[in-house]
Amino acid sequence: MADRYFVDKPVLGEKAILTGAEAHHLLHVMRAKPGAEVLLFDGSGVELLARVETVARSEVELAVLQRREVDRELPCTLTLGVSLPKGERQKWLIEKTVELGLARLVPLVTERTVAQPAGAALTRLRRSVVEASKQCGRNRLMEVGEPQDFLRFVRDAPKASPRWLAHPATGQGSTAATRLASRPTGEVYLAVGPEGGFTAKEVATAMAAGWESIDLGPRVLRVETAALLLVGLVAQG
Repeated sequence: MADRYFVDKPVLGEKAILTGAEAHHLLHVMRAKPGAEVLLFDGSGVELLARVETVARSEVELAVLQRREVDRELPCTLTLGVSLPKGERQKWLIEKTVELGLARLVPLVTERTVAQPAGAALTRLRRSVVEASKQCGRNRLMEVGEPQDFLRFVRDAPKASPRWLAHPATGQGSTAATRLASRPTGEVYLAVGPEGGFTAKEVATAMAAGWESIDLGPRVLRVETAALLLVGLVAQG
């Protein structure tokens, strides 16, 4: 597969322009010259075969040779609300959920949340989405939403959609293996809490709103491990 580059504006005609970090990588890391062929995507689902036409110090103009719809998305639209961990673990979680096919990630603000990305931190996470999409072949970008209060997240999720909360069994929840035995379609909502889990009040609120608890096993999992396990189980079906 040719190297992939993200164009931050829709490519509608026969020309495409790369600027910023993408142009820098193509020009100064890959040292591309006119005539080189690359793959482009703009987040719309389209994949473009393109040829480098002209290069400048910080810009590359390319001719579009072929345009094709390449669908590498899941059969369901999967949204994950998660109370993000600290530091580089956030970036790792973003990369892996992109690879698994997650459509939307919402940082949750819970009673035990330790990290609330905003401003430059959110920008970096969204850039990580681009990098992970380039690597794994996705042509649609996973959305990283603004931080949202947990109670609002569980109340706003459509009642007609499957809604699963990662929480140890309390006599009411089901195990992931039995509940996620078949791949769902349509919209699916998942929620994973912070280190220490959701509080009893938060779990009760989610249950009252129609969410179902899912037990991920007897071991204590880190936030990112629980999130990837739950997303992976749904993606695999």
